[in-house]
Amino acid sequence: MKKMFLQEDDDPIDIRRDNVFKAVFTRDTPESSKALSALVSALIGRDITIVSIHANEPPIENLRDRQIRFDIKCKAENGELVNVEMCLHPDVFEPIRLEYYTARLFGGQDIKGSGSNYKDLEQTYQIAILANLRFFTDDEYYHTFVYYDPIHGVPLDGRTKIITLELSKLDEIAEKPINKMTVSEKWAVFMEYLTDKGKRDKINEIVEQEEGIAMAGQVLITVSKDERERALLESEYKYHVDLQSKLVTAKREGISEGISKGISKGKREGMREGISKGKREGKLEEKLEIARNALAAGISFDMIKKITGLDTETIENLH
Repeated sequence: MKKMFLQEDDDPIDIRRDNVFKAVFTRDTPESSKALSALVSALIGRDITIVSIHANEPPIENLRDRQIRFDIKCKAENGELVNVEMCLHPDVFEPIRLEYYTARLFGGQDIKGSGSNYKDLEQTYQIAILANLRFFTDDEYYHTFVYYDPIHGVPLDGRTKIITLELSKLDEIAEKPINKMTVSEKWAVFMEYLTDKGKRDKINEIVEQEEGIAMAGQVLITVSKDERERALLESEYKYHVDLQSKLVTAKREGISEGISKGISKGKREGMREGISKGKREGKLEEKLEIARNALAAGISFDMIKKITGLDTETIENLH
């Protein structure tokens, strides 16, 4: 009997977690590299080969350092730039954030040399796989955004594209026969329903048909069965959930304290004071997290101070 990709007792880690997603697609193995190329090719609609991953210092072999990266910034063999992100819990401002980082990625290209001009700028893609939240009002799970004139419908024909996958819109697609699905639909269903035992037969069928997805699945199972690596991934996920919980709690407690003071004094000043306190505590946690990530990336103390506003002693204590 042919061995299936997922057995009844298999317990794969959820690839929708951003740290797991990065661990699968930035691993220093041929399977991981082929999987990343296949994923990007499926989402931009043509075959490309990813030849390098950038902005991943310290080296991606270091698991914990790899996890702190917020994206997978890579380059194709034809020079095109691609930024890929998995967002399990995206913020409501995600569309604006995507526009901002697309501009940074595109504008970060160096054409200052005397022999260069704007035509030397490479095509740039910002790809975001969004879980849990629905961002756009239609029922389409896949969108490609480009600059165009909305009044006359004329495209700018520029060199940047934002591509989004909303995994929360796959209910009908997941019921389609595998041979009726596009490759991008297969990738989306694989990521959304990988841990759903009710969809295990469908996942196995997808893996059997798509080599790139099979490569990603193979890496994921390897990670899932490695006790040390799995423990580190789970620890990292717990850390991010705890941090988010603390930020929310600080804000709620600040609001609650403000309401209490406002009622006791009969004034609104108490409520404003509590809200302000919550915001201050939340902002401090955010600054500390930014500083930790910057330290891990090797950014200088002076630059971290400029970015966060934290003093030298606070930053040193994080080291």
